[in-house]
Amino acid sequence: MMTCGYDDPRCEVGLIIGTGTNACYMEEMRHISLVEGDEGRMCINTEWGAFGDDGALDDLRTEFDRELDLGSLNPGKQLYAQRLHKVLRRLVPTCDVRFVLSRSGSGRGAAMVTAVALRLAAQRRRLDAALAPFLLPPSTLQQVRDSMRAELEYGLKREAQGQATVKMLPTYVRGMPDGTEKGKFLALDLGGTNFRVLLVKIKSGRRRSVQMYNKIFAIPLEIMQGTGEELFDHIVQCIADFLDYMGIKGARLPLGFTFSFPCRQTSIDKGTLVGWTKGFKATDCEGEDVVDMLREAIRRRNEFDLDIVAVVNDTVGTMMTCGYEDPNCEIGLIAGTGTNVCYMEDMKNIETVEGNEGKMCINTEWGAFGDNGCIDHIRTKYDREVDEGSLNPGKQRYEKMTSGMYLGEIVREILIDLTKQGLLFRGHISESLRKRGIFETKFLSQIESDRLALLQVRRVLQHLGLDSTCEDSIIVKEVCAAVSTRAARLCGAGLAAVLEKRRQDRGVERLQITVGVDGTLYKLHPHFSRILQETVKELAPQCDVTFMLSEDGSGKGAALITAVAKRLHNVGQK
Repeated sequence: MMTCGYDDPRCEVGLIIGTGTNACYMEEMRHISLVEGDEGRMCINTEWGAFGDDGALDDLRTEFDRELDLGSLNPGKQLYAQRLHKVLRRLVPTCDVRFVLSRSGSGRGAAMVTAVALRLAAQRRRLDAALAPFLLPPSTLQQVRDSMRAELEYGLKREAQGQATVKMLPTYVRGMPDGTEKGKFLALDLGGTNFRVLLVKIKSGRRRSVQMYNKIFAIPLEIMQGTGEELFDHIVQCIADFLDYMGIKGARLPLGFTFSFPCRQTSIDKGTLVGWTKGFKATDCEGEDVVDMLREAIRRRNEFDLDIVAVVNDTVGTMMTCGYEDPNCEIGLIAGTGTNVCYMEDMKNIETVEGNEGKMCINTEWGAFGDNGCIDHIRTKYDREVDEGSLNPGKQRYEKMTSGMYLGEIVREILIDLTKQGLLFRGHISESLRKRGIFETKFLSQIESDRLALLQVRRVLQHLGLDSTCEDSIIVKEVCAAVSTRAARLCGAGLAAVLEKRRQDRGVERLQITVGVDGTLYKLHPHFSRILQETVKELAPQCDVTFMLSEDGSGKGAALITAVAKRLHNVGQK
C-alpha cells in the first residue's frame, strides 16, 4: 500500500494475492477501540486469510477444499485464502477501484513506512514547538491570577485614576432586584454590529414575571466608523421606528441604555466614553457623555421624549438578570465577542466614590489587563501579529487573547506560519488564508465539536476556501483547541482573582457565590465553559461557584437596573 501510495495519493488499500493473501487499509481512528485517540487514521492489517476459521464459510466449501485443508500444514486455518473470488466490481458497484501493481512492496514499502514515520515525527516536533507557548502550566496561571488581583486592587485606588489599565469603573448600581420592581421600561442595547430596542414589562408579587418585546436594527460599518452625531442620529431613528411599531410614541417611559463600551460614570445616568472597542471608531465621542449625546439626538429629531434613568454596561446587565432569579449572584461575566467582568464591591474599598456604607457594582473592564506589559511573558508572536493588525494596537491585550473577536485571527496566523513551514496545505498559502477575519468564532466551535468527523472538518475548511487533506484537518483541529483552551484558562484565572478577592473581603473560609454568564464563546463553544470552570476550581479552591446562564442581560438586565434605580430613588425621596 505504501509503495503504491507514493505514486498515487488515493491508494488507501493494500492487497497481497500470491503464495498467501492479505489486505490492509487506512481506518478512521474513532473506529479502532484498541487504540486510544479519535483523531486521524491508522493502517489496519486485517490478516484476513483466517476469515472462515469460525465456520462462516463452511456452506461454501467443497469436498476438494476439505481434502486440501486436511492435507495442509495447518488444517482448519487460513480457509479464506483458498476461495478468493475476483468479483469485486460485481459486489461493490458504487466503488470505482483502480488496481496498481506494487513494485518491491516488502523492500521499497518498508523504506516508505520508515520515511513517513520520520516525516511525521519531525512534523510533530515542529507543531509542538509552535503550540507550546499556548500550554500554560498551573504556575503560570497562578501568576496571571495574582497579577489580575493586584490590578483590581490598584484600579480601586484614588491615585490610580487615569493610570490603571484595569479601570475598575464605578457603575452607581447600588442594589440588586428584590422582587418588588414593576412597570413598563424601554431598553436600548448597543454593543456590536446590531442595535436593539426593547419594551420590557415587569410584574411583581406572586406572579412576578418579565415580558419583552424587541426589534433588531443593523448598524452599517460607515455609521460605526463615521461621526458621533451620525451614530446617535441612527440610534434615535431606530428608537422612533420601534415606538411607532409598538404604538407607544406618546409615552415618556423610563429607559435603560446598555452601552457596552468602557465608560467612566459619575452617576447612574452619566457615562463618559473612555474609548471605543469591538470595531467602533465613531469620531467626537471619546471623552463625551453618551447620555447627553443620546438626549441631544432625541432633541434634534423632536418627535418624542424619554426618561433616561441609567446607562448600563452589558456585563452589569448580565449580573442583574441572574440576580433577579438568584440573590446569591454578585458577579457578571461576558465571554463572547469581547470579554469583561463586573462584581459587587464594598463601598469602603472604592476610593473614587464618596461613602463607606453598602456595596456598588464595579465594571472592571478587564479586557485591558496586560496593556502595561504585565502579561507580556505569555504573549506569543501570533498574539503580537493579531494586535498589530487590529484597530487598536497595544490595547485590550487580555481581551485579544480570550475573546471570540480575536481567537479566529490567532488561529489564522498560526496556520499561515505552519503552512510556510510546509506542515499544512502542501505549503501553499491560499488567498482565503490571507484574508483577515476569515476564521469566525463559530468555525472554531464547529471544528472542535466532538460530534464532527474529520470529513466534516474538511468540509468546514473547504467552505472557507481551504483545500485540506485528512492530516491538515487534524492539525487545524489541534490548533483551534490550543487557542481556545488557552483563552478559557486565562479567563478562568482572571475570574479566580475576583472570586478570591470577594472571599477575603468577606472574611469567610468558603465563599458560596453565583456568577451570571453571557456570551457566545461560553454558550456555544463545545469545551470553553468546562475548561473555564475547571480552571476556577484549580485556582480558587475555597470558592463554591454556581455558573448561571444569563437570559438577555443587555436587554432584560438594562430594564431591571432601571427598575431598581427607580425603586431606590423613590425610597430616597420618602
